[in-house]
Amino acid sequence: MPLDRRSLLLGIAGTALMPAMGLAQGKLSITATTGMIADAARRIGGDAVEVSALMGAGVDPHSYRQTRTDIVALTRADLVLWNGLYLEAQMQEFLLRLGDRTQVVAIGEAVGKDQLLHHAEYEGRPDPHIWMVPDIWRAAVLAARDAMIAARPDLSATFEANATAHVSEIDALSTYATEALSKVPEGKRVLVTAHDAFSYFGRQYGFEVLGIQGISTDSEAGLQRIGTLVDTLVRRRIGSVFVETSVSDRNIRALIEGAAAQGHTVQIGGELYSDAMGEPGTYEGTYLGMIDHNVTVIARALGAEIPATGMAGQLRGAT
Repeated sequence: MPLDRRSLLLGIAGTALMPAMGLAQGKLSITATTGMIADAARRIGGDAVEVSALMGAGVDPHSYRQTRTDIVALTRADLVLWNGLYLEAQMQEFLLRLGDRTQVVAIGEAVGKDQLLHHAEYEGRPDPHIWMVPDIWRAAVLAARDAMIAARPDLSATFEANATAHVSEIDALSTYATEALSKVPEGKRVLVTAHDAFSYFGRQYGFEVLGIQGISTDSEAGLQRIGTLVDTLVRRRIGSVFVETSVSDRNIRALIEGAAAQGHTVQIGGELYSDAMGEPGTYEGTYLGMIDHNVTVIARALGAEIPATGMAGQLRGAT
């Protein structure tokens, strides 16, 4: 009888796991699902780790499915780090099964339950977009540190020192975000995006967030939802909306066209990093750069007078 997809994937996993038994005494090998997690592991591990990410720039983690190559990478890694909270929805079953055989840690689960947001339309699950607020992401970074120390206790001093330094950078980013976003006039603190990835951001910084799709990009944006948002843009004279690098801009452009049909001009305020960072090798391809970019783009587009180069002058002229 032919094998179904699940049996095939688990079979590959079982075979690929064999070379990983027993940690090598060289660098700690880490496979992360998202770029944000991989960045944290690199900052904590420094030269003592080798880190790879399954999902690169512009990849949507909600709908991503593991490939054969991914399965080999995951099962051969000394440590697997993932977000959890149902972000990697299509990979969750595989990752949970893999956790019975190797070290697999969902670092998002370290965030306190009192900090998590819940949405009824998301099957009662918590909002997984915890990286959008540095103060919340801090807990996930420390969970990554703890998982790395558990995997390689001999490197604990290195991991501790690097994590402390990185958390200080995250705290500085948090301070910048609070100061920059506080300069947006209160009447303009409305963030319209392709999908509802900015709820933590909105709660933290006092913005009303209107997403066309729900928390997951798998949810369909119906004509009624778009029509309702068009009416909102026109009635409230909202002039800027934002596209996302990992989500099609089709629905956002439908909003703009709908508002134009009613005589109201809406512009794209900028492109935001929601579920993925920027290109590797760029400042925006790091967690600090990703959030610096988002904060700076949003603040400037909605009326704050701050430099386009961001927190430390490293942005490529955010607009």
